[in-house]
Amino acid sequence: MADVVVYVRKNAMEVVNATDHKTAVGSAPFTSTRLLVGNFPEAESLLRRLVKEVTAKGLFATKPRMVIQPLEMTEGGLSMVEERVFLELGEGAGARAVKIHLGEKLPVQAALALLDAEK
Repeated sequence: MADVVVYVRKNAMEVVNATDHKTAVGSAPFTSTRLLVGNFPEAESLLRRLVKEVTAKGLFATKPRMVIQPLEMTEGGLSMVEERVFLELGEGAGARAVKIHLGEKLPVQAALALLDAEK
Protein backbone atom coordinates (compact mmCIF):
# COMPACT_ATOMS: atom_id res chain seq x y z
CA MET A 1 0.00 0.00 0.00
CA ALA A 2 1.34 3.40 -0.96
CA ASP A 3 1.05 6.42 1.29
CA VAL A 4 2.38 9.84 0.30
CA VAL A 5 2.76 13.17 2.03
CA VAL A 6 2.50 16.37 -0.01
CA TYR A 7 3.93 19.63 1.28
CA VAL A 8 2.61 22.64 -0.66
CA ARG A 9 4.30 26.04 -0.77
CA LYS A 10 3.89 28.96 -3.16
CA ASN A 11 4.40 27.52 -6.66
CA ALA A 12 6.19 24.46 -5.25
CA MET A 13 5.41 20.97 -3.97
CA GLU A 14 7.37 18.23 -2.25
CA VAL A 15 5.99 14.69 -2.35
CA VAL A 16 7.39 12.00 -0.04
CA ASN A 17 6.62 8.28 -0.19
CA ALA A 18 5.97 7.32 3.45
CA THR A 19 7.27 3.78 2.97
CA ASP A 20 10.67 4.27 1.34
CA HIS A 21 11.01 8.06 1.82
CA LYS A 22 11.60 8.57 -1.90
CA THR A 23 11.11 12.30 -2.50
CA ALA A 24 10.20 14.36 -5.55
CA VAL A 25 10.23 18.16 -5.64
CA GLY A 26 8.89 20.41 -8.35
CA SER A 27 7.55 23.83 -9.14
CA ALA A 28 4.96 25.36 -11.43
CA PRO A 29 3.17 28.73 -11.56
CA PHE A 30 -0.01 27.68 -9.70
CA THR A 31 -0.16 30.31 -6.91
CA SER A 32 -2.11 33.54 -7.32
CA THR A 33 -1.89 36.66 -5.18
CA ARG A 34 -4.83 35.48 -3.05
CA LEU A 35 -4.73 31.68 -3.25
CA LEU A 36 -2.04 29.09 -2.68
CA VAL A 37 -3.62 27.11 -5.52
CA GLY A 38 -5.00 29.71 -7.89
CA ASN A 39 -4.28 27.76 -11.11
CA PHE A 40 -5.77 24.31 -10.56
CA PRO A 41 -4.66 22.64 -13.84
CA GLU A 42 -1.02 23.64 -13.24
CA ALA A 43 -1.10 22.37 -9.64
CA GLU A 44 -2.84 19.12 -10.60
CA SER A 45 -0.39 18.42 -13.40
CA LEU A 46 2.58 19.01 -11.11
CA LEU A 47 1.17 16.87 -8.31
CA ARG A 48 0.30 14.02 -10.69
CA ARG A 49 3.87 14.04 -12.07
CA LEU A 50 5.49 14.11 -8.61
CA VAL A 51 3.27 11.31 -7.27
CA LYS A 52 4.23 9.13 -10.25
CA GLU A 53 7.90 9.73 -9.46
CA VAL A 54 7.64 8.38 -5.90
CA THR A 55 5.06 5.58 -6.21
CA ALA A 56 5.26 2.08 -7.65
CA LYS A 57 4.40 1.52 -11.26
CA GLY A 58 3.00 -1.54 -12.93
CA LEU A 59 -0.01 -3.76 -13.15
CA PHE A 60 -0.43 -4.32 -9.42
CA ALA A 61 0.35 -0.79 -8.22
CA THR A 62 -2.29 0.52 -5.81
CA LYS A 63 -3.62 4.05 -5.57
CA PRO A 64 -1.91 5.93 -2.73
CA ARG A 65 -3.44 7.42 0.37
CA MET A 66 -2.36 11.05 0.67
CA VAL A 67 -1.85 13.73 3.30
CA ILE A 68 -1.70 17.23 1.82
CA GLN A 69 -0.19 19.92 4.00
CA PRO A 70 -0.35 23.52 2.78
CA LEU A 71 2.55 25.34 4.45
CA GLU A 72 1.86 28.91 3.34
CA MET A 73 -1.10 31.26 2.90
CA THR A 74 -3.20 29.50 5.55
CA GLU A 75 -3.72 32.39 7.96
CA GLY A 76 -7.16 32.01 9.51
CA GLY A 77 -7.52 28.44 8.22
CA LEU A 78 -8.84 27.21 4.91
CA SER A 79 -12.20 28.10 3.44
CA MET A 80 -14.47 25.28 2.30
CA VAL A 81 -13.52 26.11 -1.28
CA GLU A 82 -9.80 25.84 -0.50
CA GLU A 83 -10.34 22.51 1.26
CA ARG A 84 -12.17 21.22 -1.78
CA VAL A 85 -9.32 22.36 -4.04
CA PHE A 86 -6.84 20.29 -2.03
CA LEU A 87 -9.15 17.25 -1.89
CA GLU A 88 -9.70 17.38 -5.65
CA LEU A 89 -5.98 17.89 -6.28
CA GLY A 90 -5.29 14.65 -4.42
CA GLU A 91 -8.05 12.77 -6.22
CA GLY A 92 -6.87 14.13 -9.57
CA ALA A 93 -3.37 12.86 -8.81
CA GLY A 94 -4.78 9.38 -8.27
CA ALA A 95 -5.17 9.18 -4.49
CA ARG A 96 -7.81 6.83 -3.11
CA ALA A 97 -8.04 8.83 0.15
CA VAL A 98 -6.96 12.40 0.92
CA LYS A 99 -6.48 14.08 4.30
CA ILE A 100 -5.61 17.77 4.69
CA HIS A 101 -3.50 18.93 7.61
CA LEU A 102 -2.92 22.53 8.72
CA GLY A 103 -0.18 23.52 11.14
CA GLU A 104 3.52 23.00 11.57
CA LYS A 105 5.18 20.82 8.94
CA LEU A 106 4.59 17.25 10.01
CA PRO A 107 7.28 14.61 9.77
CA VAL A 108 6.30 11.81 7.39
CA GLN A 109 5.54 9.33 10.20
CA ALA A 110 3.22 11.80 11.96
CA ALA A 111 1.38 12.41 8.68
CA LEU A 112 1.06 8.66 8.21
CA ALA A 113 -0.52 8.41 11.68
CA LEU A 114 -3.24 10.81 10.47
CA LEU A 115 -4.08 8.42 7.65
CA ASP A 116 -4.09 5.42 9.98
CA ALA A 117 -6.43 7.25 12.38
CA GLU A 118 -9.01 7.41 9.57
CA LYS A 119 -9.37 3.62 9.45
